[in-house]
Amino acid sequence: MFKRSSKWDVKAIILVALIGIIMGVIYTYGFNNVYNLTKLALLPTGYAPVMDMAFSGLWYMAAPLAMYFVPTIGSGTLGELLASVVEMAIGGQWGALTMLEGLIQGATNEIGFFPKKSRYQNFSWASVMTGAFFANLGGYIPQYFLYGWYKYSVNLQVAMFIAGVISALLFDGVLVKLITNLFDHVLRPESN
Repeated sequence: MFKRSSKWDVKAIILVALIGIIMGVIYTYGFNNVYNLTKLALLPTGYAPVMDMAFSGLWYMAAPLAMYFVPTIGSGTLGELLASVVEMAIGGQWGALTMLEGLIQGATNEIGFFPKKSRYQNFSWASVMTGAFFANLGGYIPQYFLYGWYKYSVNLQVAMFIAGVISALLFDGVLVKLITNLFDHVLRPESN
């Protein structure tokens, strides 16, 4: 039977690597395509930049999934970084910048769990939602400067930030927690 382990061993490294690889492929061939189509549809409205944040929570999911399966410090950062490396390597549209963003987003996602190992083990709603909120900040702040979002109107900046918070809490928080709850149910040994 599978057990979550907070030890860095070969099994943990392989598991985090697999999560990173799978999520990197999903990011590139799934989420990126939906994002591009939606952003294109919003171009005439002037609110297309909101899509930069409305889907952002989808790109933060590798970190909490890695922390669920390998509940220890650094697993979320490594999982998100590996997902970003895979995304970049197979043709992700943001190129090498994806790796920097993945590193920051993974590290900030761990804020909800850090520094206590028990928070990683418990994988509570509070930790997941806190991590999702900080992952949003880790995504928003660098992009604000790198992509020149500070040049946008204040209304657009506020709309982008709110869209990012909602997206992170919904996808990186609620969706990931519901997925891991299913794993809890499936992986829990039956008692007689």
